[in-house]
Amino acid sequence: MGEEGLERVTMRRLAQELDTGPASLYVYVDNTAELHGAILDELLASVDFDPDVPPGRWRDRLVELLFSYAQVLSAHPSLARSVLLLRPSGPHYLRLIDSLLALLYAGGVPARQAAWGVDILLQMATATAAEQGARDQSVDAEGEHEALESALREASADAYPHIVRTGGELVSGAGPERFRWALQSLIDGIAMTPTPSTEAPDA
Repeated sequence: MGEEGLERVTMRRLAQELDTGPASLYVYVDNTAELHGAILDELLASVDFDPDVPPGRWRDRLVELLFSYAQVLSAHPSLARSVLLLRPSGPHYLRLIDSLLALLYAGGVPARQAAWGVDILLQMATATAAEQGARDQSVDAEGEHEALESALREASADAYPHIVRTGGELVSGAGPERFRWALQSLIDGIAMTPTPSTEAPDA
């Protein structure tokens, strides 16, 4: 995967590398998606589940846990893109979910909000890792960013008054800083926003 990307990690290709037949691999995994899920779970063993943050600061611990998860995935952007479509269920992924829930519960977030919130937080962290990892591998990333900055600077006040009013703030801040802020904003929203009632509406 490190040499050629996740797209080349198929049951047939892995069987060739192991000098065996694809049928022998199906004893362990049912399909390529499950194989990718197993790769993900192995990588998640390196996530920092106990970030160096004081125990009482549950928001900060939650942000650092998600930041560690995103760092693991951003090193493997093809896997990060795959995870957006996968339904992982390995033990390390379950530990990640359980750890996120524990921190949300520590902040007094109700169970249903915490459950829905975990889904949003993982989606955001995974998508960010996929995007950032792909940009890091792109030979045109710096040029594309400069082109965007130039377009924003040259925007007409008549056509785009709010862009001109906002100015350089649209591209301000370093990537990790913006990512942590985005996570904190989501966490605050999860904690403060009740889930819709599942009760049937009155007739």
